[in-house]
Amino acid sequence: MSEPMMFSLKGKVALVTGATHGLGMAMAKGLGAAGARLVINGNSSQERIDAAVAACEAAGIDASGYRFDVTSEDEVEAAVAQIETDIGPVDILVNNAGIIRRVPLLEMPLDEWELVIKTDLTSAFVVSKAVVGRMVKRGGGKVINICSMMSELGRDSVGAYAAAKGGLKMLTRNMATEWARHNVQVNGIGPGYFATEQTKPIRVDGHPFNEFIVGRTPAGRWGEPDDLQGAAVFLASAASDFVNGQIIYVDGGILATIGKPSNE
Repeated sequence: MSEPMMFSLKGKVALVTGATHGLGMAMAKGLGAAGARLVINGNSSQERIDAAVAACEAAGIDASGYRFDVTSEDEVEAAVAQIETDIGPVDILVNNAGIIRRVPLLEMPLDEWELVIKTDLTSAFVVSKAVVGRMVKRGGGKVINICSMMSELGRDSVGAYAAAKGGLKMLTRNMATEWARHNVQVNGIGPGYFATEQTKPIRVDGHPFNEFIVGRTPAGRWGEPDDLQGAAVFLASAASDFVNGQIIYVDGGILATIGKPSNE
């Protein structure tokens, strides 16, 4: 296989959950630019899904959108069956859907904790079960779980999110262990701190958290959403056929260092 073809996704169908905006949209566009036929999932509004599809099509990417709740087995099963009827077999699954609740553990209501775990961890199990069952019958496929560097680090007020992402890291490895024999590769991407609409208010000069992140990250900057595209394409392509159960941290090096004193 030639080097360019090794990374080509031409002829593949990629389902990306939670992909109507932000990092999910960026990764979806990266897969589409590599040739994949995109299936964009969201659960907020059909208008938002339609806008995401239109943005992909404006970039020359073939895309469709499907609204369903990734935590509902019934909705997921029905949606995956419909996608495969309408478009074709799903070759690549990116479990990106997720939420965060910034609440100290002693103040977090149980229902909020359970919502984060269900959305960020259980959904990956639910969607993967529906998709991979079909992949196995066809002889293989790719699953990419979007983890986080919070699966490796602790931080005030994000305990539920960190627990879910830590669980997702280990779920990724167990999926790889069980499904490798069926030629299904399951890996993860762990984003660091990225420039998104959510972080825009704190990404200003002089803001303490902005100074902390820029100073703590060896690259000296926030990640840009497009920085995730290379890892996504690699893990979705034939180039990663012997890579399984790994988490690629795209974090500008933040996990590689203990940091430096503020007076240096």
